[in-house]
This record gives sequence, structure tokens and C-alpha cells, in this order.
Amino acid sequence: MNNAPFIIIGLGNPGAEYSQTRHNAGFWFVDLLAGAGSSFTVQKKLHALQYRATIAGTDCLLLKPQTFMNLSGQSVRAVVDWYKLSAEDTASRVLVVHDELDLPPGTIRYKQSGGHGGNNGVRDIVRHLGSGNFLRLRVGVGHPGQAHQVSNYLTSGRPSAEQQQAIANALLKARDTIPLVLKGELPRAMKELHTSSDS
Repeated sequence: MNNAPFIIIGLGNPGAEYSQTRHNAGFWFVDLLAGAGSSFTVQKKLHALQYRATIAGTDCLLLKPQTFMNLSGQSVRAVVDWYKLSAEDTASRVLVVHDELDLPPGTIRYKQSGGHGGNNGVRDIVRHLGSGNFLRLRVGVGHPGQAHQVSNYLTSGRPSAEQQQAIANALLKARDTIPLVLKGELPRAMKELHTSSDS
């Protein structure tokens, strides 16, 4: 493994009009990790806004791709190439945070690897990397009930105050487990997060 930072990529759409929409749950999490008042800088070569942070003694790169959700793979491919990450590195040191329709607001789950689960940002990342072998943090935002409502639900509608609070609480719980993930203790992080988010 090289000396690359641990990379945490929050998915979302750039622009103020999207900042409070459900599709931006990944952005919300990296903003939370960066801390209030932190300034992300433009990193054109990575097609993203970036913030360098030390979390639990680990050098971390927090990214918010600026390509729009459906093209998130461009940014992830660029950062993997920039740091010359091997497939093994990518599987253990790249965490993608995204909204999840299949989980209710307030539920949040780690996932080791797998398919895209219908999330277009994850779909594009899998396409660009040629593999689904990277860490994920799935932030539940609920489902509108019918497939034709999904796009508007994610990119235009905002969570209710109650839903927003549930999501915010879940993000805080996930933040508390990040040190475990950074140490390579994903099973323990899963156990702590999944137990607390069910309670």
C-alpha cells in the first residue's frame, strides 16, 4: 500500500439549489466530518471540492465531486489514478457515501462492496472502476412509493423536518464510527453503527 490518504467521497449535486435535497446526503456527511466553518477548495484534476483532514490520527481526503451525481465516477477514477491506488487499496481505503432509497430516514448502513443498488452515482463509479469493490456508507432517505416519483423526490423535494432530524442523527452516529473504519475495523464499525441506528 502506498502513502495515499484515506479517501472519503460524498456523493451529491453541486449548486445551492440542490444543497438541501436528499441526493446530497453524501455531501452532508463529508461536511460533517470536515467540521463547521471548514472550507473546501476546488481541485480541478479530481473534478471535485476537497478538504484535507486528520481524523483519529489518519490523513484523510474528503471529496465532493462536482460532476453531478450521474457522472460521479469521473471524480473517483481521477482520485484513484492520482494516488495510484491498487484494487486492494481501493477496496480498503476508499469510502463512498451516498443516499439510499431502500433505507428509511434515520437508518444508515456500511457495505463492503457489491452492485450499485440503483444509485446512479454508484453505478457510474462501478463503471469507471470496472469493479464494485469499494467501501460504502448508505444513508437512508426513504422511498416516495412509486418509481416515477424517485427523480423529483431525490433532486427537488426536501426531507420533512422530522426526516431531516432523523438523517442528521444517523450521520452523527456514523461519524463516531469512522475511526474504526480508518483502522480497518469495518466489522466492528458495522456492529456499532447498525446496532445504534436500529435503537
